[in-house]
Amino acid sequence: MSSGRSYDVLVAGGGNAALCAAISARRGGASVLVLEAAPKHFRGGNSRHTRNLRCMHEGPAGVLTESYPESEYWDDLLQVTEGQTNEPLARMTIRRSATCREWMAQHGVRFQPSLGGTLHLSRTNAFFLGGGKALINAYCRAAERLGVEIEYDAEVRELNIQNGRFASAVVARKGASHEVLAEVHAKTLVAAAGGFQANIAWLKEAWGEAAGNFLIRGTPYDTGTILRQLMVQGAKTVSSPSQCHAVAIDARSPRFDGGIVTRVDSLSLGIVVNKHAARFYDEGEDFWPKRYAIWGGLVAQQPDQMAFSIFDAQSIGGFVPPFFPPIQANSVRELAVALQLDPSALENTVAEFNSAVRPGAFNHAVLDDCATENLKLPKTHWARRLDSPPFYAYPLRPGITFTYLGVAVNERAQVILQDDKPAENIYAAGEIMAGNILGKGYLAGIGMTIGTIFGRIAGEEAARHAVR
Repeated sequence: MSSGRSYDVLVAGGGNAALCAAISARRGGASVLVLEAAPKHFRGGNSRHTRNLRCMHEGPAGVLTESYPESEYWDDLLQVTEGQTNEPLARMTIRRSATCREWMAQHGVRFQPSLGGTLHLSRTNAFFLGGGKALINAYCRAAERLGVEIEYDAEVRELNIQNGRFASAVVARKGASHEVLAEVHAKTLVAAAGGFQANIAWLKEAWGEAAGNFLIRGTPYDTGTILRQLMVQGAKTVSSPSQCHAVAIDARSPRFDGGIVTRVDSLSLGIVVNKHAARFYDEGEDFWPKRYAIWGGLVAQQPDQMAFSIFDAQSIGGFVPPFFPPIQANSVRELAVALQLDPSALENTVAEFNSAVRPGAFNHAVLDDCATENLKLPKTHWARRLDSPPFYAYPLRPGITFTYLGVAVNERAQVILQDDKPAENIYAAGEIMAGNILGKGYLAGIGMTIGTIFGRIAGEEAARHAVR
């Protein structure tokens, strides 16, 4: 079953973190094989659906405006994670993010100015020209020019690990009519194969039957096989199986691979109700990039894991629209009928909200003074009366991006074992270890930052170990 050749570095995965590791390892003088479970036209994992990464900078830099210092970045991360983060690893990631754009540009990635609307990201996030697919294409070209071997339709099924040391992997290669199993030997392993969000059975272990109503925003190939293998063979874990990056997406989206165009960004401009036409959370709590990733979990807790973003004509043009058009009606009652909600219940919810809105200067670019008063569930900012027809709605379901349960790592990206010692030759990068920094919550663009930083570190360290 052996494939014959042995490599210095085996990279399991084909997204941003995996390719950053492969490029860095090859630049470190190692022979590198990348095994991507997806076919070539679906390569890139969740990274092909991304748009930007978050990076610190001390002043205007390229497409980034003003400054975003380490202290503010750290405060933002601390706020969304509520302190559930490994501070040394998080601070290292933040500091090294200042070098990301230059390194990325050296390997073919180009940038464009920030998108507008509810995103508020021109100061904090660098957007990729052409999005995540362009980034993946650039990295694949750079890797291949350097001599990295990339295989598609090649799923790592088993890891041969003895006493904390990786020796080989069993790989299923898809042929024209059947699968072929082969054993691939390497001196080091970089695990960069994502979380387990596409494994519905595993999601149900954490969420119960409610997970049956979840939609998976990204690749269907992130089934958690590598993560499970590492866990079974002694890797220490971080975060919880129920913690994940989950956003509210259009309920009409496909079960898998809908991507970023299914995300609904209108929530902070109106109200959000469940199937009983009742509001259940403060839609104006904070800026959207700090709050959009809590809404998947909030919707998941509602009856039938369903909700609706309701807004009126005043909000059109104020957010980047998703792929699907909103449902439109000339009155709140007609909208309720179209959404199969109780018309009287929705009318009452809207009337109660409208009567509680106090006058203010609406400005979605700041935490404005438009709020409700004397309302049991307040809206803290951007509260406007819903009284300008036509009225609109997006049906919402939880959209899972990636799970946070992962393997513990140190500052060298080495996987930590149950005895708190690092594995001799096993490294991890990307979503499979992001829970070290994201114990809960999310900050727009930080997933790509974690993957880029730890991918580079993992590749450099793996090469150093393999060729010393």
